Amino acid sequence: MKNSDNIKIEVATCFLQEQSAPELGRYAFAYTIGITNHGSETVKLLNRHWQITDDNNRVEEVIGEGVIGQQPEIAPGQSFQYTSGAVIRTEFGTMQGSYEMLAADGHKFKALIPPFLLSPPHTVH
Repeated sequence: MKNSDNIKIEVATCFLQEQSAPELGRYAFAYTIGITNHGSETVKLLNRHWQITDDNNRVEEVIGEGVIGQQPEIAPGQSFQYTSGAVIRTEFGTMQGSYEMLAADGHKFKALIPPFLLSPPHTVH
């Protein structure tokens, strides 16, 4: 495995109305990430790097070890899923980033997390 093409990342988001305070510029979201290893080697998620951008183009970078306190190992054909959260100052925003992965053969690579939208649901009348 020489690139991130063998790692599939899927994202689902949810607006957390009960944790949000629009009048204070606080919009809370949960996101669930599914990471599937379509390669032939076990991989370990070492680090995460997020760029969270609100609708005012304010960017917050989050860099840290693992995800939710774990550095999961994902065997070929297996998936790992977790849920975390983000708070932004505007009603809409985006997140994107990468995971630093370690393959069983010892080489490191980045698995890119494509941009996804943070947005509360809206009803159309």
